[in-house]
Amino acid sequence: MLKFPANFLWGSAASAPQTEGHALLNGKSATTWDKWIELNPEKFNEGQGPKDTSNVYELYKEDIERMKEIGMNSYRTSISWARLLPDGKTVNEEAVAFYRDYFEELNKAGIKPIINLFHFDMPWWLMEKGGWETRESVDAFSFYAKTAFELFGDLVEEWTTFNEPLVHIECGYLYGFHYPAIVDFKKAIQVGYHTLMAHIFSVKAFKEGDFKGRIGIILNVTPTYAKSESKEDQEAKNAADLLVIKSFLDPCVLGVVPEGLIELVKEHDLTPVTETGDKEAIKNYPVDFIGINYYQPMRVEAPATKRVPALTTTDLFAPYDWPEKRINPYRGWEIYPEALYDVSIMMKEDYNNIPWYVSENGMGVADEERFMDDSGMIQDDYRIEFMEEHLTQLHKGIEAGSNCFGYHTWTFVDCWSWLNGYRNRYGFYRVDLDDDNFKRTMKKSGLWYKELSENNGF
Repeated sequence: MLKFPANFLWGSAASAPQTEGHALLNGKSATTWDKWIELNPEKFNEGQGPKDTSNVYELYKEDIERMKEIGMNSYRTSISWARLLPDGKTVNEEAVAFYRDYFEELNKAGIKPIINLFHFDMPWWLMEKGGWETRESVDAFSFYAKTAFELFGDLVEEWTTFNEPLVHIECGYLYGFHYPAIVDFKKAIQVGYHTLMAHIFSVKAFKEGDFKGRIGIILNVTPTYAKSESKEDQEAKNAADLLVIKSFLDPCVLGVVPEGLIELVKEHDLTPVTETGDKEAIKNYPVDFIGINYYQPMRVEAPATKRVPALTTTDLFAPYDWPEKRINPYRGWEIYPEALYDVSIMMKEDYNNIPWYVSENGMGVADEERFMDDSGMIQDDYRIEFMEEHLTQLHKGIEAGSNCFGYHTWTFVDCWSWLNGYRNRYGFYRVDLDDDNFKRTMKKSGLWYKELSENNGF
């Protein structure tokens, strides 16, 4: 049996906008998602929007009982910025009561809450001012973070500022999957910089406020894999590592923006606007821990043509389709568990062996009802196999000395996934969208996870 360290965290992750429902109720103001589905409903799978999520706003107590049933000792979710501070300044007392009871119930159940502050859900009032493009967003987010620490700091000991900040940067400003869905590399870099500074000044507020516990950030990074050892492919890998891996990991952990990244954005006329004191703040406020979300590896090769200045990332590195890859046939993503071992070694050797955990890992499956047996249980052996393979590699990394303290899956209950709605299912519990009360039914993987947690290994 593969045994994991004592007090290892076993759990799942989710987010407020993907689970709570009550999108424009109970004092919450609109986010970009609430407005986008109003403006362009045709973009959303089957018209499923933020109001169609799994109604955790009403069902959180029952869900916490379900977490206990499958042996979870920890759970990450987020606070909705637009629910807690509908206008950015005024506290919504109903939201305070909701989140306080939610976090108290988790603690009473022996489930450690890890609370994230931003999961792609920009308040509309700030988006109308430019969102992350405006420096005002840094102060606005820092105020929100400080408010959350003050209101819930007695209940929460593990905080994270952002989930996958690269996603709202890339999907909003390069790839068109998130609002405002534009392609503008220079704006993307500025948005990334403001996001980084919002993170840094939130860590500053946490440290100076002397709140108990730790603070970190959740990143979707792994080492980049190049097509070959050729000079051109290695240059592509280096550019990808700088923009995708080191752009947040280095300042958040090491307290410095890599010189190579500064030179790269300068070469392509992408240098963001900064302010006096930013560099010192980055140096002074590193995180206490890192969360790593991992689903599939990033493989790159040299672009066919290299454009200077670059208009998108594909002018610097092109995606490489590895012919030997193994594919999740239900989702189309590559399965490569070995990357978790590589991450383990990267965190140990390049990032001072900082405490870290796998904050998301999982397998999305479309039309999962086809795997339902006569009793109504989804027989998701493919998901169990996926977790076993990844945990084997993670265990190997821990045995090599990497300071990993937990493994969270995405996710606990099937949840709404942005433009994809409920197309792909990830949870230990199936959600019946045809049921008025969003009926949950445990999948086979839930039973397996309970054994995993109880044995602290498999």
